[in-house]
Amino acid sequence: MLILIAGPYRSGTGDDPKKMAENLKRLEEPSYALFKAGHLPMIGEWVALPVWHAAGGKSIGDDLYEEIFHPTAGRLLQLCEGVLRLPGDSKGADNDVRIARERGIPVWYKLEDVPGCA
Repeated sequence: MLILIAGPYRSGTGDDPKKMAENLKRLEEPSYALFKAGHLPMIGEWVALPVWHAAGGKSIGDDLYEEIFHPTAGRLLQLCEGVLRLPGDSKGADNDVRIARERGIPVWYKLEDVPGCA
């Protein structure tokens, strides 16, 4: 399955690039376990960041950022077959969960609950 890993990226960082990088690293932590279980992990920032840079994005939260980041996850959720929601406050990740539920996509809150990851 293509599984979106959702959790805090910008939330709680004060837009500090170092803290955002740490959050991205936390989002990436379960990716190998998902891969080993036969899934393809996906993180919205893996797609949104290069698109934002290519579009000329300069400042976190600028108009391009807002235009690209959350819509990217929405588009990915048209393709994903599951969402792994990691702990932590995140409006974006909460929105991902809402969209997934509306579309009937399973949402897991623990890696070991994802099929094949027990």
